[in-house]
Amino acid sequence: MTHIIDREAVRDLLAGGGAQLVEVLPAEEYAWAHLPQAVNLPLGALDRAAAGALDGGRPVVVYCHDWLCDLSPRAAHRLTHLGFGQVYDYALGKTDWLAAGLPYEGEATLVSRTVRHDPVTAAPGDRLNELAERIIADPAGLAVVVDEDDVVQGVIGSPELKGADLDDPAERAMRVGVTTVRPSEQLEPLVRRMDRAKVDHVVVTRADGTLVGLFGLGDVRPPESESDQG
Repeated sequence: MTHIIDREAVRDLLAGGGAQLVEVLPAEEYAWAHLPQAVNLPLGALDRAAAGALDGGRPVVVYCHDWLCDLSPRAAHRLTHLGFGQVYDYALGKTDWLAAGLPYEGEATLVSRTVRHDPVTAAPGDRLNELAERIIADPAGLAVVVDEDDVVQGVIGSPELKGADLDDPAERAMRVGVTTVRPSEQLEPLVRRMDRAKVDHVVVTRADGTLVGLFGLGDVRPPESESDQG
């Protein structure tokens, strides 16, 4: 019998120290990025001999790309038929893991490795006169407004402060509907898009809208030298 589990259940099983983590995607996808300490047993090669690399007495957690990928449920059933008694299918897969900003191994360069986790933040009810100095002093020049659940509501930067009544709460001045990216975003394509859009910073959130941090072009580029500036 197999069990479908979520990200937190995976973390709990791994924290216990007894679970074996298996990515069943092809080798090139495993090399790109995989969960820490996961081994690669592609479904196409998952025969009795390959399964022999696993300990049948310990829990096995299999995963593939995302919930639309059927490799992990098929692999879970395959392992059950091969005699494994504790098989778990992390159905949301590594896309879910990477989008949560959790550690990973592999050659991919994702936003999660560069994101700044300490941006200026504010609650919707915070007064602008309490925020203005922090915003101006911060390298990004903006504050991220989050609610009581840490879900992003908007941002406040110099354009929003200009002409605003500093006695107003943040929610009255903030820019809503701000574009966000996930920690799983590949860095180079994101930098190119930001260049084209002439955007210096983007807010990084999880899939549930909660704040991870802030990514800025300056985080991946060395500052210009005096000679470069003429």
